[in-house]
Amino acid sequence: MLMTLSTTFEPATDLGYLLHKHPDKAHRFDLATGVAHVVWPEAAPERSTVALLLEVDPVALVRGKGAPQEGFSLGQYVNDRPYVASSMLAVALGKVFRTALAGRCDARPELVERPLPLEVRLPVLPAVGGVELVRRLFGPLGWRVEATPIPLDPEVPAWGDSRYVMLGLAAELRLADALSQLYVLLPVLDDAKHYWVGPDEVEKLLRSGERWLSGHPDRELITRRYLRHHRSLVLSAVGRLAEIDDTEPEALDNAVAQAGADAPARVVPLARRRIEAVLAALTEEGAASVVDVGCGEGALLRALVAEPRFTRVLGVDVSARALELAATRLQLDRMADRVRERIELAQSSLTYRDDRMSGFDAAVLMEVIEHLDPSRLPALGRTLFGAARPRSVLVTTPNADYNVRYPSLPAGRFRHPDHRFEWTRAQFREWAGSVASEYGYQVRYLPIGDEDPELGPPTQLAVFRREVER
Repeated sequence: MLMTLSTTFEPATDLGYLLHKHPDKAHRFDLATGVAHVVWPEAAPERSTVALLLEVDPVALVRGKGAPQEGFSLGQYVNDRPYVASSMLAVALGKVFRTALAGRCDARPELVERPLPLEVRLPVLPAVGGVELVRRLFGPLGWRVEATPIPLDPEVPAWGDSRYVMLGLAAELRLADALSQLYVLLPVLDDAKHYWVGPDEVEKLLRSGERWLSGHPDRELITRRYLRHHRSLVLSAVGRLAEIDDTEPEALDNAVAQAGADAPARVVPLARRRIEAVLAALTEEGAASVVDVGCGEGALLRALVAEPRFTRVLGVDVSARALELAATRLQLDRMADRVRERIELAQSSLTYRDDRMSGFDAAVLMEVIEHLDPSRLPALGRTLFGAARPRSVLVTTPNADYNVRYPSLPAGRFRHPDHRFEWTRAQFREWAGSVASEYGYQVRYLPIGDEDPELGPPTQLAVFRREVER
């Protein structure tokens, strides 16, 4: 298996710093499936090329755990694995260029975020879906694609083309982005992996695709193929991507707030803007201790723990499974002690009094209330505003007025199948004003996302502040 990566950025030999591979040396790496070599066919200031060559050990491949069954008795011995750029090359790329994939370079830190002119060559690439799928996968990411089908037999044109292509890519991208896209899309095009796919593959996919996957028009196909069509894993990944884009998982490909030819190529996901708005509001409120009520899998918790000004953080959810996933995403078992002592997770209902939620500067309900039956909202008011009584309460919820801006969302349908209701701006203000009056809070309203002059923002935020008690 062979892949070459070239740049004309001057001095082009700086590519060696970014890859942590010296151009004057040949590098060897022992892998489970063989040996990977990194060599530099050319290394000059005006142009440098690095080659990744993987020599597959067919015996190790057959004996390895999760060895693929090729569909016939000799399939493990007669196959294309040693010769084509498949999941084995992706694994080699991930191990050999691990630091570059993570976007770290101490020697040339200024180059990490800089788009570089890059060229990638893959002489033999399996493409289940053909040249058209290759273009669909790489084109939206900014690559100029040259994909040439390889005939089954050049001497017998009537047999047509094989499932393999010669691929050339060119673009100006961050090196880390280019490598992460190759790491994910090589096994996607092959629609196979040579190893067992487990829950950790979801984390690998989301980590590698953090900067580009949620906005890709074929992200559902990428997710399905990368996870080898394991339904539970695919649902988990799609749900996490929906969290990033604030879309219904079942309509992940279409339910986007900005669509069409005039939409910007890269949009800050609404979920990210929501977290940023909540963090800004908490800072303005002067909160040092925060309880995340209905924390789910920990999207907000991760942002809170990353900010040292939040000295005490509690994540509360009714779902034990959600708390397990939050602990995994936060990597609680790997946290430094000084960070770990600032955060706690607890299972609790949102509508029953729990003294563990008392004594905090602020409470956040981020996209939570719409998951409750309307009849349970008074109990939520008593529990949170009446019993826990934080100094500040932040509540975000979808703005139903804005739903008409989602082209694929039928009239009257909610953004997520688990929503019990979605409020217009007037309905949200009516509820918030009533709660504030009953429990002695003042309330102000902030928009989240691009605000439509007629329909308002996609997400609405209410910031409650408790009045001084005499």
